[in-house]
Amino acid sequence: MTIEDALKQHTDQLLSVPGVIGTAIGECAGTPCIKVFTAKKSTEVLNKIPATLEGYSVVVDETGPIRPLNVNRHLR
Repeated sequence: MTIEDALKQHTDQLLSVPGVIGTAIGECAGTPCIKVFTAKKSTEVLNKIPATLEGYSVVVDETGPIRPLNVNRHLR
């Protein structure tokens, strides 16, 4: 299974974990990995996210809250 397929298969499951706000494919130590983005890392969130999915490492990154950019202020 490709990492793209693994991410597609598991994204809904990962996003259902309270505090998870996104997923992506990244690079960890020179190897493709699955990144899971959280508003805040906590033991509760970390315990619900597997260390690997379909043989790919999973890394949790705390990003803080993500808000939409107000694009109107950039248009002039």
